[in-house]
Amino acid sequence: MIISIINHTGGQLSDEDVQRAIRAINQQIASDFEPYWSMGAQLRLEGKSGLKPAKQDIADMRGDAVLYLWDKVDVSNALGYHDKNNSGIPFGFVFTELSKQVGESWTVTLSHEALELIADPEVNLLVQGPHPSKPKADVFHWYEMCDAVQAETYQIDGVDVSNFILPLYFTGGEEQGGRNDFLGRAHNGKLLRSFGVNPGGYIGFYNPATGTHETFSMTADAVAAKRLAVKGKAKGARRAVRHQRFAVGGGAQTMGVGGRS
Repeated sequence: MIISIINHTGGQLSDEDVQRAIRAINQQIASDFEPYWSMGAQLRLEGKSGLKPAKQDIADMRGDAVLYLWDKVDVSNALGYHDKNNSGIPFGFVFTELSKQVGESWTVTLSHEALELIADPEVNLLVQGPHPSKPKADVFHWYEMCDAVQAETYQIDGVDVSNFILPLYFTGGEEQGGRNDFLGRAHNGKLLRSFGVNPGGYIGFYNPATGTHETFSMTADAVAAKRLAVKGKAKGARRAVRHQRFAVGGGAQTMGVGGRS
């Protein structure tokens, strides 16, 4: 897969900055992600798009999927541009303003979106597993690579990139000696469990009992709550659009360990 990167940040990010991030994330994909998942891709910065993207502009995406770097949280305009020029192509957005609001480098967000675009380009994959707070009930977890560990980062050539889960994360039982995420950081002496979530992260799933898509994070996790609140401003982007297209359920709900919040 070739993932086209289109820089629509109005000069906020220089192409030189973007190329540096692309080199690091391409290395992450090839050296860290693909050996575990057997899925790979290359990010490639496409031609100059100009300071102000216009819907009528000729498409400058020439890959199999596209990630837009967008300076403002302007979901309607961003989606309008995509639908006009690259309709039907798997896509993602990196809203640099949102990255600032959650205190996250835009390179981490780009890494996060790239890995998830590789694993689930059409945003239509779900994995059956236990309800995060009701283990005896089955739900269908989003096939997301970074959400559960999205507060954790590491560096490649000085560029911050996102931690990600490993295939054993989606197994029904705990594999003795297995790893569920790339970094394997312990929290309170415990590693990430299958279908679990680390501090600062969250997971999403479709709950057949309620007929809705729901999100889950640890109770009193202020970092995760802030991320959910801020990223909710981009609710019209990638995953929400897919849910609307399939008209699944009556909306989304947010939950903590103690119940709905």
